[in-house]
Amino acid sequence: MTSFQSTLGDEAGIAEELAENQQAISIAEFFEKNKHMLGFDSGARGLVTAVKEAVDNALDAAEESGILPDIYVEIEEAGDYYRLIVEDNGPGITKESLPKVFGKLLYGSRFHAREQSRGQQGIGISAAVLYSQLTSGKPAKITSRTQGSEEAEYFELIVDTDSNEPEISVEETTSWDRPHGTRIELEMEANMRARQQLHDYIKHTAVVNPHARLELREPQEHFKFERATDQLPEETEEIRPHPHGVELGTVMKMLTATDSQTVSGFLQEEFTRVGKKTADSIIDEFRDRHYGREMRWRPPASHEDVDLHAAVSDATANKGADATAAFADAIAAGVDDAGRIAHHELLAVVDEAADEVEAEHGTTFGDTVRENAVEAVWLALIDARADADDADAASESDDPVESRLVADCYDLADEATSTRKDDEVIHAFAERLAAKFDDELKAGEGDDGNVRHRLTRKRLRAHVDRAADLTEEYDDVSFGETARENVTDAVWDVMATVPDDPPLVRELAGDRDAASDLVDGMRATDIMAPPTRCLSPISEDLISAGLEKEFDADFYASATRDAEVHGGDPFIVEAGIAYGGDLESEGSVNVMRFANRVPLVYQRGACATTDVVKSIGWRNYGLDQPGGSGLPKGPAVIMIHVASTNVPFTSESKDAVANVPEIEDEIELAIREAARELKSYLNKRRSMQQRRKKQNVLGTILPEMAEKVAEVAGRDEPDIDDAIARIMNNVLVERSVEANGDGQAVSVTVENNSNTNESLEITDIVTAEPTSLPDDATVVEMDGEWFVKWEPDVSSDDEATLEYEVDDGAEYDLDVKGVETEKLTVKQ
Repeated sequence: MTSFQSTLGDEAGIAEELAENQQAISIAEFFEKNKHMLGFDSGARGLVTAVKEAVDNALDAAEESGILPDIYVEIEEAGDYYRLIVEDNGPGITKESLPKVFGKLLYGSRFHAREQSRGQQGIGISAAVLYSQLTSGKPAKITSRTQGSEEAEYFELIVDTDSNEPEISVEETTSWDRPHGTRIELEMEANMRARQQLHDYIKHTAVVNPHARLELREPQEHFKFERATDQLPEETEEIRPHPHGVELGTVMKMLTATDSQTVSGFLQEEFTRVGKKTADSIIDEFRDRHYGREMRWRPPASHEDVDLHAAVSDATANKGADATAAFADAIAAGVDDAGRIAHHELLAVVDEAADEVEAEHGTTFGDTVRENAVEAVWLALIDARADADDADAASESDDPVESRLVADCYDLADEATSTRKDDEVIHAFAERLAAKFDDELKAGEGDDGNVRHRLTRKRLRAHVDRAADLTEEYDDVSFGETARENVTDAVWDVMATVPDDPPLVRELAGDRDAASDLVDGMRATDIMAPPTRCLSPISEDLISAGLEKEFDADFYASATRDAEVHGGDPFIVEAGIAYGGDLESEGSVNVMRFANRVPLVYQRGACATTDVVKSIGWRNYGLDQPGGSGLPKGPAVIMIHVASTNVPFTSESKDAVANVPEIEDEIELAIREAARELKSYLNKRRSMQQRRKKQNVLGTILPEMAEKVAEVAGRDEPDIDDAIARIMNNVLVERSVEANGDGQAVSVTVENNSNTNESLEITDIVTAEPTSLPDDATVVEMDGEWFVKWEPDVSSDDEATLEYEVDDGAEYDLDVKGVETEKLTVKQ
């Protein structure tokens, strides 16, 4: 004992004095001293975070009301501070709710809802108000007008950190030119050192919210991002938790709160994707873990000295010879038909036999008779001796009969283990495993023995391990982990799930071990993926549209994965890639991270998304990656979006996604899906470059050869365009014009020299009105020119021809689409 400890008891009232100093603090007071946890750790970052929280709220409010968002953000210098103004055209906020929305932390409508939203905790915008008042001492100024209101409500307020309640200094009505929406004005200590992060946030928000119109005006620059679509994200619906991934504590809390009495009702009422059939499957998995399975032994073979008929007859008294014989015959036949039979299955066979004989012979077979028959047959099946004298007699026999259990265990072990183990070893192991089943029959303190051979998988594995250990010790052979697991699986697979009723919900709620077995059963059951109506992914088309709107690239690809589950919450991962064009080719690629359509602009190195991007071997997909790991280099943008009812962030600032294995796996699969398209594009581009190079060489050499051949042969120089097309396996499109009376006859011929079928879009622009067009061609007149459109499908090594007539003096311009330029030769 230290000197301090030895004198601690000399002073009275120390514990009471310490207790007097203990007091609760409000959440607002906590974040007042820990504002860095919310992303307000500096003036530069604090300004970006405040913009992010206000814009996120504006987007959520507009979308929930079915309004295409128009959001205006303005940042201006105001003396020693910066003034932030954010306006939106959302539905507005009622007078009663507005003060708490902006002046009370952890006040919101989405924390308990299992549906996707940008805000989840009810902290963000009120934290921005708190940061503003702490750094400038000035209140937030909020104007809001709801649809149909004649005037807007105007408040000036701060957060009372002692009580975590809004403190209102001004409350009045005012006129506002917006028919509905909300405006917030904050003054705060800030700077523009994070200007690039601010611009990135707004630009990236426009990428993943192509339905929104965004405008940013700051002291040096002004940006407008117009919407690329009028299609709002699909409206989400709240769902119940999914059984996969829910944690034990959550389930125990749900068991306490539910109104259901039965486990089946609890599963169907409290979880999504659980109907009667799925609930039964979960309960079976629960039974396996909670009660164990019963071993199913083989019925006696014809060569075995086991007479089930005699066993039943001996155990049945005072029922008449005919009825007893019929009873014994029915049981013996039922056991034989079973193939393998467990104790509870034998009960059913005996009950069925008793009912049949009762109906046929009019003899009653009561519970005692049935129990005696079950016991007699089961003891015969498991080769148990009725008394010690029988056991002694068997051991003294000159030719002892091998236990039925040993033979059965031998067959299972022999099939499950490697052929390298000889029969003697397998037989020795089987004897020891059968002995463990025999040991189950022995009565212990407080029980009558496990005559039914009912075991959990854990107990079965312990028996297998003990038999394997003894085999290794006495037979000097290796019985490794794989062999042990294979034998355990083989035996477990033939064992039968018991029909015992599960406990009632009120019993489960107070039994941690039973609740844990239920959770394990839910995780082990194959359950349909959660519904996605609670999520609003961007979709592959809109990801590509967003990338195309903001990045001038040569190639775009996107991928949206199916819904998966983490912690009972469904999530969807999406990825997009833009490559080439005007993208920066020097340095690392641009990685854009999003969660529920919100850009993540800070803590890139702490984010699971970045970790996954670094872990992928990008050389396999055509991007440079020095050292084979880390961020790839090249002119590319990689975007990743995680949509979930509960995104697992690393902190309250919501800047990085936590390293959750299920989410990381889906991020990798989504990125690889888009990257495979990039690889195909780059491979094709390289092939086209080689093709173009070859074609250029032919275009240089063949004219020289044609000139020389013509000179030597004394003939006219041949036309080599057709020859180049055939050598290169190109699609040749050729127009010919011949005089036709007062006009001209035009023919456009497509000759497909490639080895694939081709679908072309051909437009011949003519300065005179064409006539005599075939049915598969159309013509449109525009500004004195006629556009002849023809879309032929031409098989490999085939050709097609378009013919029409025009007046003399017409001019032509042929445009061909549907075939890569490198594979096309056009003569006109």
